[in-house]
Amino acid sequence: MPSNQTPLGTLPARFRRQRVLIVGCGDVGLRTAGQLGAPQSQRVRLMALTSSPERVRLLRACGITPLLGNLDDAHSLKRLSGLAHRVIHLAPPPTDRRGESERDPRSQNLVRALRLRTPPGVLVYGSTTGVYGDCAGQRVNETRAVRPHTPRAQRRVDAEKWMRFLGRSGVRVSVLRIPGIYATDREGGTPRERLLKGTPVLMAKEDVYTNHIHANDLARACAAAMWRGKPQRLVNVCDDTDLKMGDYFDLAADLYGLPKPPRLSRTDANAALPLMLLSFMNESRRLDNTRMKKELKLQLRYPHVRDGLSPQGALFDHGR
Repeated sequence: MPSNQTPLGTLPARFRRQRVLIVGCGDVGLRTAGQLGAPQSQRVRLMALTSSPERVRLLRACGITPLLGNLDDAHSLKRLSGLAHRVIHLAPPPTDRRGESERDPRSQNLVRALRLRTPPGVLVYGSTTGVYGDCAGQRVNETRAVRPHTPRAQRRVDAEKWMRFLGRSGVRVSVLRIPGIYATDREGGTPRERLLKGTPVLMAKEDVYTNHIHANDLARACAAAMWRGKPQRLVNVCDDTDLKMGDYFDLAADLYGLPKPPRLSRTDANAALPLMLLSFMNESRRLDNTRMKKELKLQLRYPHVRDGLSPQGALFDHGR
């Protein structure tokens, strides 16, 4: 009903300005904010949680209201309760802690804070395809059971459990399972540095399939899931590329005019390469992105890594 305070009465939900909170507003978070701040700018107010006072000025310059808080400090998150209509959670779990190698206390702290009062209507969580573990090169859709092989992936499985717990409070939760993120304008976002160092890859017969998504397409997927995601839904967010890891680096070498990386047997690689790099060479899978295309209605701007790695291709994508 109209009143002195609201002479037009209560507006229908579709006309209310949505408060969107981005948790983990790094490179992909800022790109997602750019997507949300374009056609929906009249119905979205963007906020971002940050633990760094130094980032306050950057966030404000991007039209985002900064909120100081730390996911490792549950007390600092209490102000988030009831604050946002929609939340995009892109913050990674902490690195390994004694006694907590398989847990994500950050997601736990966030979920508990959001449930103190009225929880948000929607939450989008950025997980990892590492939760599937090694699939021996098989095609993988979202119905496949998780089999994480590393503590890093196990912490993501724990985070997904907390998202499902939040979903039981009536929140529409979308969990996006994300592979390797790349972009020519992203720090460390191309294989160029590894190619310049001559880092080896596996020989063809022992190589593994790898999956990718361009950072701008990922940002568009986050925005699409926020508006169109189905309740309590898992979605693989990846492009259409079907390449083994060594072929991916060979392709990049050709695009950048650099030497192709040397090939090693797995035995030699185990002796020569760091454990972190080897962990990516121990898992092989090919992701199915049908659900992303049909349910989120996402049309990839970079359907193949060739499109996104090319310096010329980046010139035509102005929407971060």
